[in-house]
Amino acid sequence: MFFMADIKPLHLGQSSALPASPDEAVLDYVPNPRTGELYLVRFAAPEFTSLCPVTGQPDFAHLVIDYAPGESIVESKSLKLFLGSFRNHAGFHEDVTVGIGKRLFTEMQPRWLRIGGYWYPRGGIPIDVFWQSDAAPAGLWVPDQGVAPYRGRG
Repeated sequence: MFFMADIKPLHLGQSSALPASPDEAVLDYVPNPRTGELYLVRFAAPEFTSLCPVTGQPDFAHLVIDYAPGESIVESKSLKLFLGSFRNHAGFHEDVTVGIGKRLFTEMQPRWLRIGGYWYPRGGIPIDVFWQSDAAPAGLWVPDQGVAPYRGRG
């Protein structure tokens, strides 16, 4: 069980620089204010960037992270800094998307988590990557992620 006196967030209310890499990024977690209730939290990062590990060129994605909290929730400023740390990180779309989901799931220990990575085309092919921890808990309202499939200019 969390107690507010035990929480010493690194970023909340502080001036924080963008971490140099995802490995250096520290995610802060705070107590779930509604422990015991089944609900969904959604974060959308429509301008996420990382680097292609082959060419070094930027890759762009619209990330949608949904989770049902357990004892803690992720603090949004630390999540923003973590996601921003991928700007100079080289990784394939699959590794980046699944890695973000697994890190959040491992550290935060939510009841359920899913991530959708809707990557913009490179070489003419859009790549969408999806990962979830398990089946959604019974009774959890899980809305569509709301990102339309890539249709090009038409």
